[in-house]
Amino acid sequence: MPSQTIESILKTVEKPARYTGGEYNAPKPEWKKLNYCICFPDIYEVGMSNLGIKIVADSLRTVDDVFVDFAYSPWKDFGDKLKESGNLLYGLSSKRPLKDFDMVGFSLGYEMSYTTVLYMLELGGIPLRACDRGEEYPIIQAGGPCVFNPEPMADFFDLFVIGDGEESMAEIAEVKLASSSKADFLEKVASVQGVYVPSKMQVKYADNGRIDGFVKKNEIKKAVCRDLDKAVFPHKMAVGNIEVIFDRAIIEVMRGCCRGCRFCQAGYVYRPIRMKSVENLVSQAVDQIESTGFDELSLNSLSTGDYAHLKELLTRLKEELPCTHIALPSLRIDSFDGEFIEQSRKSSLTFAPEGGTQRLRDVINKDITEEEITRTVKVAFDKGYTSIKLYFMMGLPTETDEDLSGIADIVYKIRDIYSANKKFARNLRISVSVSTFIPKPWTAFQWERQITKDEFLHKVELLKEKLFVKGVSFSWNDYELSMLEAVLARGDRKLSAVIEKAYKNGCYLDGWAEMVDFKKWKKAFDECGVSPDEYTREFSEDEILPWDYMNIFLDKNYLLKERHKAYDGIVTGSCFSGCKGCGMQKEYKCKLC
Repeated sequence: MPSQTIESILKTVEKPARYTGGEYNAPKPEWKKLNYCICFPDIYEVGMSNLGIKIVADSLRTVDDVFVDFAYSPWKDFGDKLKESGNLLYGLSSKRPLKDFDMVGFSLGYEMSYTTVLYMLELGGIPLRACDRGEEYPIIQAGGPCVFNPEPMADFFDLFVIGDGEESMAEIAEVKLASSSKADFLEKVASVQGVYVPSKMQVKYADNGRIDGFVKKNEIKKAVCRDLDKAVFPHKMAVGNIEVIFDRAIIEVMRGCCRGCRFCQAGYVYRPIRMKSVENLVSQAVDQIESTGFDELSLNSLSTGDYAHLKELLTRLKEELPCTHIALPSLRIDSFDGEFIEQSRKSSLTFAPEGGTQRLRDVINKDITEEEITRTVKVAFDKGYTSIKLYFMMGLPTETDEDLSGIADIVYKIRDIYSANKKFARNLRISVSVSTFIPKPWTAFQWERQITKDEFLHKVELLKEKLFVKGVSFSWNDYELSMLEAVLARGDRKLSAVIEKAYKNGCYLDGWAEMVDFKKWKKAFDECGVSPDEYTREFSEDEILPWDYMNIFLDKNYLLKERHKAYDGIVTGSCFSGCKGCGMQKEYKCKLC
């Protein structure tokens, strides 16, 4: 029996409201024939901000006899107390341990959350590996952006859902209700579009340790929701007990991106482009604001400025919700408009040129010019903004020191523009953030290598010298964190052992700077005889990649052509200028095809 009650533990930890449940708008618990717990492998404040898991919950609730609960990763203090007392991690609404549910699903949105999945499983009383879980344990499932290469986590999950969950999750629940056993369920569910059952696929390795092929019974195709207007979407969402990361109402205006930036995984894997109607969006926005009481509404997508009816939508929203602030979090420089600025609070504006020179922006198919950058900041300054945030990458293919110096050149030009308009530049604040390029699956740069630590240090020192300017702040990411993310993003099944060993060495909540311990990760790689260099190297164009077995309707030859065009500095442009033949149009029509 537990030595302490949960109630007594809550009195001893930071932010106990993370663990109490009872959020406003949260459905009342009602244990049913199929009980599903959606787990988010990060803390409450992050998970409560995630729209995807709320859509999944609504999909599951369309099926009779299904109860849906949520669980988030405890911070270290509460997790330690659970272990010490003998209590198990539970669903927030039902207070039932994770092991009591019929199915437990994880949203994998960030590779550095992988050890936290194991942390939550263990705290919930569930064996880590799928092969060690009998009928008495729940089916363990995963979805989210990371499962477009699920292989590093393959040994821990019974199934993955690749692609959109609006329709596939309800279908999975129906299969589970009609199944007589775990084996029966896995046999049946493997035929559902979007479902990948790793135990039903064998990976063959060559003598050099690299993948030689796959033996699979079912074709694995991405799940695609064809019509977002007809798809499930929450009419009301639970409001956090404490302030969360994005403490506002959220609607999704479109899915997919037409831009084709060669480094961007989301821009490729979430094709085809699907836009919601203005009428539907206004209805969803009103529902969210009225049911939550928020005074801010975020219009989310990969590139909100590309939504075809954005001006009409903003006009309608101002009419229907005159007291609500509208946030546009993902505007590209070339889709920027003075009218859109009026929707934003005049704190700071954020743009992502990514590359410091036109040459490098052409290489990555960013397709924006320096003239567009200067025009945009002029408009912003005229509207009263005095703070600009700029995001760039370093370590991109073909990058030179001249390209990095171009970042400083952009900053200097922005300062000159401000000075010309305002006479004094001392009130201007420019924040420059530079991240290390990470080659990701299903991109034109999936074959590229990642820069070494020595190269990283050289680039940081160069930028520190160039950006040592009054009013300019410069930040960069940790190299080891980027290296680990690259390894886990492009890894194969051999990494399951490394992830498990890292967790047993004490790694979890690795996305938090105060928690990640690279020495423990290095020890795990050494103990498993796996070299990180094998996954950060340049992949040859003819080798079999760990994710090549799945069909996401994206032509590999198209990605290869994009890679070659990058090295020639040729811009493909966006889908607005005509179909680029990525392969998606053979199966699904994009709005722009």
